[in-house]
Amino acid sequence: MTIRVWDYLAEYENEREDILDAVDTVFRSGRLVFGPSVSGFEEEFAAYHGAAHSVGVDNGTNALVLALRALGIGPGDEVVTVSNTAAPTVVAIDQVGAKPVFVDVRESDYLMDVTQVEGVLTARTRCLLPVHLYGQCVDMPALQELADRHDLAVLEDCAQSHGARQHGRIAGTTGRAAAFSFYPTKVLGAYGDAGAVVTNDAEVDAGLRRLRYYGMEEQYYVVQTPGHNARLDEVHAEILRRKLRRLDGYLEARRRIAARYAEALADTDLVLPQVTPGNEHVYYLYVVRHPRRDAILHALEAHGISLNVSYRWPVHTMSGFAPLGYAKGTLPVTEALADEIFSLPMYSSLTRERQDKVIDALREVLRTV
Repeated sequence: MTIRVWDYLAEYENEREDILDAVDTVFRSGRLVFGPSVSGFEEEFAAYHGAAHSVGVDNGTNALVLALRALGIGPGDEVVTVSNTAAPTVVAIDQVGAKPVFVDVRESDYLMDVTQVEGVLTARTRCLLPVHLYGQCVDMPALQELADRHDLAVLEDCAQSHGARQHGRIAGTTGRAAAFSFYPTKVLGAYGDAGAVVTNDAEVDAGLRRLRYYGMEEQYYVVQTPGHNARLDEVHAEILRRKLRRLDGYLEARRRIAARYAEALADTDLVLPQVTPGNEHVYYLYVVRHPRRDAILHALEAHGISLNVSYRWPVHTMSGFAPLGYAKGTLPVTEALADEIFSLPMYSSLTRERQDKVIDALREVLRTV
């Protein structure tokens, strides 16, 4: 039996009756598209965030793309973000014709170094796109203050931070809009692709609803601005409604697992995750750091443990983004992390037995590599 960084099967067994009932509910409803499950999930997801609006879409990448378009970001504009992120963050910027501009991340928490942002602003900068990576928030008070001074939109990438908080404020409610992914591995995951955008801005909400439906007003079938086919479907929406009611339980379980890792590995030479003061971490990933990362991962394979690196290749080093002109060494912290970080298994249904096996194997490997 291989222990992997993520596995949904135990969770599915625990929730199987409810998940299958969700599917049956949709199939018996007579509405497979834009029915009560989508509208219900949108209302409930907005309410969870204390936000005015939530718009369901087909995946997290399109949540970013449509949000950028609804914010008026397009060709000739610049969007400031980070390279230590999943490629879709940057792909979305490229999709709307804008230019990604990178700043480095902090050594302490691997999140956007907000102190670097002002130094890369130009007359073409229109949006700041912080990524709440691994389960905790970028310094949003400082970033929003900067955005307000320069009249910039803030779009939060919350794909990895469902339920995270900063100074009591839930992730996704500081900026003008926030994009979420419900890819199966996420803290709140569907059984396939799904996404949403949360906003308190009625104009952004209206724009999103048009853009996800070809650019049409739903009742008129008249394209106002050419959009996308990016609808959240009823089945995923109904499953997400059920799982949203369990989200706080998932977060508690992840924090318990993280606490066990922290206690059991505190005396090793691994660099363990640091929770930034004011943050409530949700541990989408439990990311550790070690200069002999690759040797450790190889040795763990012999113990039946297959781990993951998020992310081995910074976006600015990928060939697809070479035209941006970021030479090696431009973002030194991001590049150093790419050689040293890896993720331990983290999901709410991870058993104590499996966690113990990971801990014991990792401690043994650290003594020998």
